[in-house]
Amino acid sequence: MNPDVNPDVNPTEEPLLEVSELRTVFDTGAGQVRAVDGVSFRLRKGGTLGIVGESGCGKSVMSLSILRLVPSPPGRIASGAIRFEGRDLLQLPERQMRALRGKSIAMIFQEPMTSLNPVYTVGDQIIEVLRLHEGMDKAAARARSIELLKLVGIPSPQTRVDSYPHELSGGMRQRVMIAMAIACKPKLLIADEPTTALDVTIQAQILELLAQLRQELGMSIVLITHDLGVVAEFVEEVIVMYAGQVVEHAPTAALFDKPLHPYTRGLLASVPGSVMAAHASAAAGKARLSTIEGMVPDLARLPPGCRFRDRCKSAIEVCAQREPPLVTLADGRRVACFVAQAAEQAAQPTADAGASA
Repeated sequence: MNPDVNPDVNPTEEPLLEVSELRTVFDTGAGQVRAVDGVSFRLRKGGTLGIVGESGCGKSVMSLSILRLVPSPPGRIASGAIRFEGRDLLQLPERQMRALRGKSIAMIFQEPMTSLNPVYTVGDQIIEVLRLHEGMDKAAARARSIELLKLVGIPSPQTRVDSYPHELSGGMRQRVMIAMAIACKPKLLIADEPTTALDVTIQAQILELLAQLRQELGMSIVLITHDLGVVAEFVEEVIVMYAGQVVEHAPTAALFDKPLHPYTRGLLASVPGSVMAAHASAAAGKARLSTIEGMVPDLARLPPGCRFRDRCKSAIEVCAQREPPLVTLADGRRVACFVAQAAEQAAQPTADAGASA
């Protein structure tokens, strides 16, 4: 096992996005909060990556860090690197970052009602993006806005282009946010909880739309969500975050087939209808959903050792003594758990012997 190797993409292929040892902190009266603490990952061109975890684990702060939109003060990116097409975004002047936002890197924010300006029509807000980044005149930008609204499935786009956000349903507002995000055909789309508070039918439509747009435009997508069902359907790889850190990173199928970290197993067991949930219910002798006991630790007062230790039923002595490193296993997936690492290492000679035989 080699903790320094990141197998997320072919090492000979230049990743579209590479985040290295990123640390984003917030200075508060209670102390310094490490919202994102040493996170690293790579995303290939045209790839899809899911980032999951409980509320407060650092998912949204991660997305804001990539775009350098962390509110300062109290937040700041303390260290690390964010390379997009080989350029470190943390070293770019703000003028160049403004040119990238919305053009090469776009974001669908979590709540469209608070992200859309209530005093401007949705058409005016899309037009502004097109005029700023594409240099279109107003007539051409309006025509393109109508095309975009039609593309994202909004009925009567010629009429809806003059609607205000409050005149649209939640699903239609989310579609407007997607239209704004893809207006300039970005290379990277960050979708922060794009299906939150939408009914399951609209959720399916939004995900189908994103998949279709990804195929048509060839863009990479980072999907941030707490909905593991959405992740299972949509992304190629999954990062599981807990208390600001990556605790597991694996291809989607491998993660759902064999989750290694106790936190990942707990998340999957809490999904209604999942195989793990059924096993957990059967083991408990009752038909109740499994839960992860305890609370996420206070990020300003982190306990020694593993941050998940107080909630983990598999914790051993070393878990209280030092923080488990994020280690790359023989199959290429990464996990930050002493117990899981030891189990996988112990199983490896057996697998090798079987292969030799």
